[in-house]
Amino acid sequence: MTETGQDAIARAYALGVLREAAIGDRLVVRAHHGGGARDALGVLVDRATDTVVIDTRRGPVEVALADVVAAKPVPPPPAPRSRRA
Repeated sequence: MTETGQDAIARAYALGVLREAAIGDRLVVRAHHGGGARDALGVLVDRATDTVVIDTRRGPVEVALADVVAAKPVPPPPAPRSRRA
């Protein structure tokens, strides 16, 4: 797959976001997965030279930096709603 100029810019921005994010920051990361892409939304819990680990609601997801397409910080989840009587 070849990268367009826009793809290269988005990828560079995403890698910058991941490099600058602190452990504990909430992020969404999109990465190539098989023939498509998958998103990981959660808290950054680990960062290595070539991977990051995002703790999602379904558990930790390890993402290879070589597969990253996009990433951005996201706000905390909304507070749970109170039950109606």
